[in-house]
Amino acid sequence: MQTQEKTETRTGAEYVEFYDLEPSERTDAGTRTWLARGQNFVVTYSSAVEGDELTREDQSDEYVVVLPHEGSAATVRTPDETVSMTGQGVIVVPPGRSVVVADADCDLVRLFTVTSAEPLARASVNQASYEEPNPEVAAFEPWPDPPAGHRVRAYPLTEVPVDPARFGRIFRCSTFMVNFLNPRMGVRDPETLSPHQHDDFEQCSLAVEGDFVHHIRTPWTKRMSEWLPDEHRGCGSPSIAVIPPPAVHTTQSVGSGRNQLIDIFCPPRADFSARPGLVLNAGEYPIPS
Repeated sequence: MQTQEKTETRTGAEYVEFYDLEPSERTDAGTRTWLARGQNFVVTYSSAVEGDELTREDQSDEYVVVLPHEGSAATVRTPDETVSMTGQGVIVVPPGRSVVVADADCDLVRLFTVTSAEPLARASVNQASYEEPNPEVAAFEPWPDPPAGHRVRAYPLTEVPVDPARFGRIFRCSTFMVNFLNPRMGVRDPETLSPHQHDDFEQCSLAVEGDFVHHIRTPWTKRMSEWLPDEHRGCGSPSIAVIPPPAVHTTQSVGSGRNQLIDIFCPPRADFSARPGLVLNAGEYPIPS
């Protein structure tokens, strides 16, 4: 299955179901990687082979490694330190040279800004949708660097149990915000959905386990020629949906088992960051003044 059909307006969502596509890259060891993008970011989804190494040279800003599954395991090496993590979680990697080593046969996700990974953006399977920027999306501006300095920062989910009072476990750095939404068992009640919209940023919803339907409604303008029908797009895992502003959207888990969704924002969300206690590592990264 390919990405969504092109429309005459820029308001439709983007969908990429990775395993339905040929990989964008394949290493000699056999690691397969799919590349997809939003306006400000690139998602690299890798089905990694144990021992294989994914290297970045002269990285210009922080990037993020997401371990999406309980069986994921990776080590991040920089010239200054080595940090390993097993199970679900987030690792922030500093600028400069770094290597991500797969410590098992597992899936690994890396998130880059388009600013630092323009060649990857051009190689993304949905690059055609971004040949011209969407004027509704604010230009990327990095957030302040951590006052304690750049280093590898690892945030395993095992240290933050699921809290029903929270809607996820949220981390941010200077370039990204990542929200591991609370996993849901079975179908989400269609009477308890949460439609909402964003004024000037995209939401990337990464499905890593289970099945989902993304419900999208494009607000009407005075030009009827710009109106789009509602979308009710089913996607399995792994996949991404990139939802542009100001589309009204909500996602419904429909798999009979465990359904895990991870929301990605580039740069971080100011509204979430303004809520005390919501961002779990907020003390390490200041909010822009």
